[in-house]
Amino acid sequence: WIPTWQERRFCCLKLATRNRWTRFLTPTAPESAPSVQAPPLSSAVWDACSDALITFDKEDLLDEMAYIVENDIVVTAITKQLDTLSDNVQVKYKSKVVKYTWPMLHHAADSIPWVQVTLANGETHQTKLLIGADGPNSMVRQGLGIPTVKWNYDQSAVVAVLHLSEPTENNVAWQRFLPTGPIAMLPLSDTQSSLVWSTSPRLAEELLELDEESFVDAINSAFWSNESHSDLIETAGSLFRGALSAIMPSAGSPRQLPPSVAGIGPKSRVMFPLGMGHASEYIRHRVALIGDAAHRVHPLAGQGANLGFGDVACLTQILSQAAFNGKDLGAIQHLLEYETERQRHNLPMMAAVDLMKRLYSTDAAPVVLLRTFGLQATNMLPALKEQIMAYASK
Repeated sequence: WIPTWQERRFCCLKLATRNRWTRFLTPTAPESAPSVQAPPLSSAVWDACSDALITFDKEDLLDEMAYIVENDIVVTAITKQLDTLSDNVQVKYKSKVVKYTWPMLHHAADSIPWVQVTLANGETHQTKLLIGADGPNSMVRQGLGIPTVKWNYDQSAVVAVLHLSEPTENNVAWQRFLPTGPIAMLPLSDTQSSLVWSTSPRLAEELLELDEESFVDAINSAFWSNESHSDLIETAGSLFRGALSAIMPSAGSPRQLPPSVAGIGPKSRVMFPLGMGHASEYIRHRVALIGDAAHRVHPLAGQGANLGFGDVACLTQILSQAAFNGKDLGAIQHLLEYETERQRHNLPMMAAVDLMKRLYSTDAAPVVLLRTFGLQATNMLPALKEQIMAYASK
């Protein structure tokens, strides 16, 4: 099955993730490497409750920041790669798993040594290592009884493909934090961008029901309106910005304005609920969880897909070394190494994203002032911005 090109969903792949895919896809099938849109050369993030913003320009970065890639391009590239490995890999399309039978850690006389997978058509398969990559409602994780810490954000994301009012050098990823949630516009081409608007479920439903003209007006208003500003915040922010400019006159960057939206792609509006979740264990005997089966984050930092691809890269490296050393791929010893390495990386990133979401989910004046001063100060410190991007790109 090769995916169609109608859904047009996108993910933001950081440079490290893109490089991993290039190494994975090109050795045996160079033509299957996913093509990418031009990377956003800069990013602008600002607060709807004040004038505070932070920008990440190409001058602040050692490498490109990220690539906006169509999900179907990634899936198609993987499908083509699997076709080249048909002697070693068998793909079961249009199949459904109905049961997993788990092996005992210590063999009993009547136990099975490997994981047994039963399909809806009655077929059974056994494997030394089962990798659960079956999403946030993972049947593998639930079947093993692995506890999960999770909560819903009482937010839903509305996504769509946007047509800009006029062709422009569309190389900035825009994100504005509204009191109801962040709205982001990611560049696809000189005339198109991708929308990710996180808001309350009620407003999300209303946005889906709007006609195209009203939906476009709502997007432009969300990016341009100053209705959430207050005189107190404006005055305090202006004084603080002036003081910073006096101390560091050459720091900071000029404010840019987001492009205006004129239309949306046909049938491109979709809504999905948002939440956070983390499995207390990524592994069990002969089982490993990756991606959303192990962790789920808010999309505001564009880290969800990257965390999953990081899991894949880490597990691949550890299993390759185990195979080279003639070890049992399902043995708990090297699976523990995968779990330790990925939890040490994923948990701090997830905590940072969750904190950012909560920090920007209120319009209380003391919190808005704290955000305003923090953003303005960070924007004046190139070395700090470089450290932030270096951590986010790992």
